[in-house]
Amino acid sequence: MAKIANPLRFSEHFSVNPKLLEAAGVLNPTLNVDTRLFIDPMLLADSIHPEIHGDARSTYESHFTTVIGLLGGSQKQDDAPWRSALKLLTFPEIKWTCLGYGAASVAGSGSGHQMRAHLIQTGKEIIALGVKDPDLFVAMALFEEGFGPDLISDMTTNVIFGGLLKFNERILADLSIPRQKMKLQLRNGRSFEAELPVNPCMKGKHPVVLVPLDILRDLPIANDWSDIADNSSKNHELRILVNADIAALWKLKSLKDKSILKNWALSGKEAFETLIKMIHTAPPLSYDAKADPNGELFWLTLADQVAKEEPFEIEKPAQLDLAGVLSVVEQIVEQFRFLIEDRRFSEELYHNDKPRPEKSAQRLFFAVALAYCRANDLDVTPEAETGNGPVDFKVSLGFTGRVLVEIKLSTNSKVVKGYTRQLETYKKAEETQKGYYVVVDVGEMGEKAEALLAAKNEAAAKGEPVSEIIFVDGIRKPSASKL
Repeated sequence: MAKIANPLRFSEHFSVNPKLLEAAGVLNPTLNVDTRLFIDPMLLADSIHPEIHGDARSTYESHFTTVIGLLGGSQKQDDAPWRSALKLLTFPEIKWTCLGYGAASVAGSGSGHQMRAHLIQTGKEIIALGVKDPDLFVAMALFEEGFGPDLISDMTTNVIFGGLLKFNERILADLSIPRQKMKLQLRNGRSFEAELPVNPCMKGKHPVVLVPLDILRDLPIANDWSDIADNSSKNHELRILVNADIAALWKLKSLKDKSILKNWALSGKEAFETLIKMIHTAPPLSYDAKADPNGELFWLTLADQVAKEEPFEIEKPAQLDLAGVLSVVEQIVEQFRFLIEDRRFSEELYHNDKPRPEKSAQRLFFAVALAYCRANDLDVTPEAETGNGPVDFKVSLGFTGRVLVEIKLSTNSKVVKGYTRQLETYKKAEETQKGYYVVVDVGEMGEKAEALLAAKNEAAAKGEPVSEIIFVDGIRKPSASKL
């Protein structure tokens, strides 16, 4: 199955200073791994880039105004206006932006036939209420199953693609990046001509399309119920317009029962227009790439810097058989512990004094492992597919030595269960002879450490295979000046 082995950033391949991309307001994408950020149509109007707040937003509004007109004029399913609207609601995934959920590639699926059927059926119902707002389709993301952030992003990318190309034309010229003239054919029939850089990680001649940072979010506004609910509950006008059921939903951190919201939203024109107002009350804030609260970007920078800033010479074994691979992995795990506990890399585990998601710790380990293994003929693979779900990290050499390293945060309520079931299952699936279970303490450890050690000792007493448990103190330390 596919795996991530050597992530390659745009700046690295094209020899561009990452700070120039940052200054230009551009995402520095990874060319062979999707970045889990999404283009949000609600951010277009506030972009600082003229190609976006002007051309792209007006194109977006015009596109969906046309769809609304066609559906409003349709007399029955599959008549000419209906088919024209359906064609305009076809949003294939555009892999050239390197965004989305693809873990080990930059390819996705885009909107399928079933999703388009849902869009047009519900859209027709909403338009019949008298709603004409072009944002009605993105508002549906709050209650339509399967209408997730990837589809919102694909939808927006397809509609504003011409504006993105104009943005790239200006940005790439300023950065003096080599380009090739291309004819780009989208799978919905639209075609464009542009001069763009070629992605070396994709088979064939495929471009890289850069995206402005200020239109990206980790979760589009229309998918973020908690943000919408928070802001709506503080708005006096909206409190008057919603009924008791929706007011009760505001108190929940997540929208679990979408059917309640859908029934209310489709109950009349005023209700649906109120839903759109609710979405518009959420502040149009893009993802903070500098602070990187979800840890989507920092690990790639660290992978470039850690070996230079914290040089570490791995003691190479005589042979890279299983014993040799084990010795290398043990050194990497120990260096990871040292960096967290003694070199203040623990700061990378937090944002605004709160632990980042567990994925950040896993990526931090990957960055450390990648930096130190590049010169040792080792393959370091995060999230290797095993048939039973992803393994966080696998270190392997040929077919002789496979060692799994699982990274968990102490805040994970399933940290004990993860040891007793998950890692041993993965080891069997990968025919792995050794595994390490690294628990990073960022708080809420409680009795989990004792439970983990008891589980290990119990399994060992039965003669069952056990994985080594490594505890890493990730609690933030005061700076030297405060000691």
